Amino acid sequence: MKRRAAALLLGLLLVLQLALPPVRAEERVYFTAVGGYVLPLSDNTMPFWSGGYVYIASSIFTGSAREALGISQVFNSDQGRLVLYSGGRSLTYTLSANCALDNDGGAYYPGAIQRNGTVFVPANTVSRYFDLVYSVIEVEHGSMVWLRQQDYKVSDKLYADAARYSMNSIYADYIRAKEAAPPESGSPGGGGRPASPGEEPDAAGLEGKRIALCLQAGSDAASMADALESYDAGAAFFFTPEELERQGGTLRRLTAQGQSIGILADAGDPECTVAEQLEAGNAALFRATCGKTRLAYVRGGGAQALQAAGEAGYHCLRPELDRSGYDLRSASGALELVRRLASWRGDAAVWLGEGASPAGLRAFLSAAREAEGVCAAYTEAGLR
Repeated sequence: MKRRAAALLLGLLLVLQLALPPVRAEERVYFTAVGGYVLPLSDNTMPFWSGGYVYIASSIFTGSAREALGISQVFNSDQGRLVLYSGGRSLTYTLSANCALDNDGGAYYPGAIQRNGTVFVPANTVSRYFDLVYSVIEVEHGSMVWLRQQDYKVSDKLYADAARYSMNSIYADYIRAKEAAPPESGSPGGGGRPASPGEEPDAAGLEGKRIALCLQAGSDAASMADALESYDAGAAFFFTPEELERQGGTLRRLTAQGQSIGILADAGDPECTVAEQLEAGNAALFRATCGKTRLAYVRGGGAQALQAAGEAGYHCLRPELDRSGYDLRSASGALELVRRLASWRGDAAVWLGEGASPAGLRAFLSAAREAEGVCAAYTEAGLR
């Protein structure tokens, strides 16, 4: 009897999946879910990564989502001030500051970011302060940022499986809406200031812009250096302490070539703190080049990890665009990045993570040169 019921349920789920109208091939997105709700998709409110933090739209703290989380929000656009509150507790974000203040004046880093008139706040800080739980879950069409109360005892996998039909339906609506309207802000999750409505982002928009490509250095770092040298371009290579120990020759070459070298630390490492990783990385770099760096990227770092790195004298990369979820391994990937940067207002540091290959990098550098963009190295003082 149980097997028959399970078979019927599986059949029903398959019918529901097949009932969805066909949509365009994959465009990776970030869903937002609160409690048992998956919220509609919009480029203007889609979560994004910046500086190792995932940001969520403060507008989710309204309606049914507000009831599910128990948090409300008030935004004063004239003063550039957002207040999130629950009971007698509140966090106040001032857009001109890089922190939020609690009731007692305690500071929480980082601050809010405003895009397209929407204010985004770091999920880590909000969840920690208001005793929520959040997860970033890989799902069929990209990722999902899920916030819920502490007593919501459902695993990430079970929740994602249960929400699959809702996400597919929401995704289909999102794609149909995009196909019916003119292009807006470019690829989701990358963040940034979009082109004006009706303004088609193309390579011409790259002219004169300064671009800082920042990537995680692996075994192909030397080949990446070859590509940069061919195009007289700059970039920043972030090595783990282990790679810094192994790649002495490449480090010396990058230093002579004028490329930037940073240390990649993992805040989730159970054996070494971020400070210990940075110290070990600099020791290895000094043995290879007789020099040190103060440039760092803290992966998965919360406010405390980034603050500790800053207090130790390190400049933590906070990229304008996080493209680590997109491949730069082909001409098509290079063209997509060019289009994304063309829609950006001003210079930009771009975090590529492990998603770049020498071939993809060459294709991008060629396209950037054709469009008269400038690929410069990112340093402790920012773009140079």
